[in-house]
Amino acid sequence: MKAELIAVGTELLLGQILNTNAQYLAQECAILGIDLYFQTVVGDNPARIREALEQAGKRADLVITTGGLGPTLDDLTKDVLADMTGRRLYMDEISMAKIRELFDSQGLHMVESNSRQANMIEGAEPLPNDTGLAVGLGLDHEGTRYLLLPGPPKEMKPMFERYAKDWLSGLMTDEMPLYSKMLKFAGIGESSLEHKLFDLIEKQTDPTIAPYAKEGEVTIRLATKAHTEEEALRKMEQVEREIRSRVGEHLYAEEDIPIEEAVLAILQSRNQTLTTAESCSGGLLSDLITSIPGRSSVFLGGVVSYSNEMKHSMLGVPVEMLEGEDAPGAVSAETAEAMVRGLLERTNADYAVSVTGVAGPTTSEGKPIGLVYVGVGCRDGDIHVQKLQLPGLRETIKMRAAKTALHQLWKLVKADG
Repeated sequence: MKAELIAVGTELLLGQILNTNAQYLAQECAILGIDLYFQTVVGDNPARIREALEQAGKRADLVITTGGLGPTLDDLTKDVLADMTGRRLYMDEISMAKIRELFDSQGLHMVESNSRQANMIEGAEPLPNDTGLAVGLGLDHEGTRYLLLPGPPKEMKPMFERYAKDWLSGLMTDEMPLYSKMLKFAGIGESSLEHKLFDLIEKQTDPTIAPYAKEGEVTIRLATKAHTEEEALRKMEQVEREIRSRVGEHLYAEEDIPIEEAVLAILQSRNQTLTTAESCSGGLLSDLITSIPGRSSVFLGGVVSYSNEMKHSMLGVPVEMLEGEDAPGAVSAETAEAMVRGLLERTNADYAVSVTGVAGPTTSEGKPIGLVYVGVGCRDGDIHVQKLQLPGLRETIKMRAAKTALHQLWKLVKADG
């Protein structure tokens, strides 16, 4: 099934907000076996919205829109589609009752324009909005299917997960289901991984191999169509085995989870704890760790030792290591090791991680931007330090440093298992 995605909204067209819906829906379409051929962004103009819908309807079996379902006069997606298909626009009473109930429960006067959010196109299937007011819809018109979703991601994603997926699945009953498997990698860049797997990716047919990178991690998605899940796993097994033989040392999960979640899950299963000390990453490592819910028993806390004074007073890094003509300096393997040792001596943590380096935009101590040292260690064990020369701007370097630290910790934890 060929699909086109149309994002409606002048704020998207002008770059005033980021179109995160497009990324999410593109990934979901791939998982469902829907081939997304085109993406379009159009402003809140009825003539241009109609032009985009007409063009999409000619070249796609499925047209997915986001935005333009709200209460204001520039929310026009339903109006334009109804006019284009020659179908009546009416008020969906169930949706309208929900809107009235919400306003009444909060003691608010409902402005009449809010009733526009309950509008429905004749012959369409309403898609409830559990987190907002604008109802979505699915419509089959002369062989082209239209799926209209709200623009705010907090409304669009729940509607897609709870209702739109089922509607889409009903359109694909005659097609073989698509099965996919995620392989997650850390400690290796996308280009390096693709280089090691170049021949597999170049010659791929079935299953398909799709690598993509995000924030210091690389994902490979294997996908194939099959009659059963067992058949699909058999088809993917040989390719997965070859991938593992080449880059298996960087593989940390077989599901779509970040490296921090994988590490914390292992530590929690062993009733072990972790603490961190950061300089150039400025608390980002701790932030990644604490973004995973339900892991408070694992993470004892972290120190952001940005200055030499804090490295010395909080972690016990010797002054002569940090300062002086012949000192290694704050950005050094010696300091990264001392930061880990200081954590292990001052806390009851089983594992400790340190990050120190130069994130930019200027050099430090005569050392280049992107030079980072990551230290990991465990109680009653050795401390390991890795030197990195990371490319990119400041925020990219910080993220790559934090993710590499987590990967080094993951390797140590796995080795101790």
